[in-house]
Amino acid sequence: MMIRKAESSELKTILSLSPQAVFDGTLGEVRPSNLKVESLVNPLLEKGSFYLVAADEEEIFGWLLLGTAKDQFTDQVHGFIYEIYILKDYRGRRFSKELMDAAIEHFQQEGYEEVRLSAKAENPAVRMYEKAGFKTRTVSMSLNLK
Repeated sequence: MMIRKAESSELKTILSLSPQAVFDGTLGEVRPSNLKVESLVNPLLEKGSFYLVAADEEEIFGWLLLGTAKDQFTDQVHGFIYEIYILKDYRGRRFSKELMDAAIEHFQQEGYEEVRLSAKAENPAVRMYEKAGFKTRTVSMSLNLK
C-alpha cells in the first residue's frame, strides 16, 4: 500500500464513489447525486485541490481531497481537508491515518500554519481527527422545525 497523488485516470472512479462518501460522512443525512458532487469538486480541482489515494498498483482503498480555504473573517488562507473516505472493505487498516498524515505533511511543507476540516459531530471519524491533533474550533447548530 502506498499514499500518492491520484492519477487523472482515477478521478472518474473517485467521483463515482463520492456520493457514498458524503452519505456515510453525514451519517445517512445527505445522498448527493453524481452531478452535485462533480459541481462541488470540479471547482476545487480547478483551483489546485487534489486527491491523495491509499492504493496499490491495481486498486484504490480510499482517498482524501485536500486544498485550501480562506477564513471568512481574517482572509487568512489555510489548508483544508474536504473529504476523506475509506472503502468499507478496507476500514480498520489505518489507511485514514496514513492519508491524514500525508495531507498534514503536505500542508507543513507548503508553509501553512493551520489545517481545518468539517465533520458531523456524531461521526466516529472525529476521534481519529482528535488523535491527529485537531481541536474543535467552532460549533454549528441546527434546530429541526419538522
